[in-house]
Amino acid sequence: MIELKNLSAGYNGVDIIRNVSLKLDAGDNLCILGVNGSGKTTLLKAIAGIIPSQGDVLIDGKSIKAMKRQEIANEIAVMSQLSNIYFSYTVFETVLLGRYLYMKNNFLKEPSEKDKAYVRKCLETVGMLDKQDKQIDTLSGGQLQRVFLARALAQEPNIILLDEPTNHLDLKSQRELIYYLKRWSKDYNHSVIGVFHDINHALELADYLLVLAKDNVMVFGKPEEIINSKLLDEVYEMDVAGYMIDCLKKWER
Repeated sequence: MIELKNLSAGYNGVDIIRNVSLKLDAGDNLCILGVNGSGKTTLLKAIAGIIPSQGDVLIDGKSIKAMKRQEIANEIAVMSQLSNIYFSYTVFETVLLGRYLYMKNNFLKEPSEKDKAYVRKCLETVGMLDKQDKQIDTLSGGQLQRVFLARALAQEPNIILLDEPTNHLDLKSQRELIYYLKRWSKDYNHSVIGVFHDINHALELADYLLVLAKDNVMVFGKPEEIINSKLLDEVYEMDVAGYMIDCLKKWER
C-alpha cells in the first residue's frame, strides 16, 4: 500500500504540487493526467524521494523519509524514459543492472545463478527473452521500452513509476507496453503509477485517475467517475469526449 499525505514539492522554493493526498492498495494502478506544467513529473519525483518535499509518502505505513535509498529502491523502481543510448550493453546486461541491490553493490562480482535466472524471468515477462544477447543500440523503440521495463522489474519492486512511457512509440508498441504493465500488476499484485498524455492509455491501465491542473486543481477517483464528469473539459479547456467521439466517427465513414 502507498499513501500520499499532503504532499507538496517544487523547485527554487516554489511549490509546483500542493497538498496531494491519496491512498492506493496493493495492486491498484494510478494514472496521472494533466496539461503541461501541472506538476505531473514533479509528483513522480517526490513520490520516489528524488526531490525534497513536504508532507509524506508512506509505503505500508512507513515514511520514505525514514528509509535509506536502498530501502526505497527495494520498494520503488523508476522506469527510464526512451532516450538516446550512450552505452552498448546486451539486453541481458542491461536488465542485470536492475539486480544491483541484490549483488551486494559489487558489479565486479560474477552474478549468481539466482540473479541470472531472475533476469531471464523478467525478460520472458516482457517477451524479450529471445533478444537477450542483442546489443540494445540495435533495438527498436518499442523493444527498448520493454527492456527498460524488464530492468525495473529486476529490482523486484512493489511499485513502478513511469513518466510518459508510451512517448515516441508506434501504436503496436504502445499497446504491448500497456499489456505487459497490466500483466505484471495483476500477476504480482503490485502497483503502477504513471504519467500519461494519452487518455486512452490511462483508461486502459488505471484503477484510479489523478487529474492535475496548472492552478493545482486535483481530482482523484475512479476513471468512470472522472470521465463522466466535466472535469477533463475544464482542465484541458476543450470538449474531450466530443473530440474522442469525432475521431471514432471517422473510422465509421
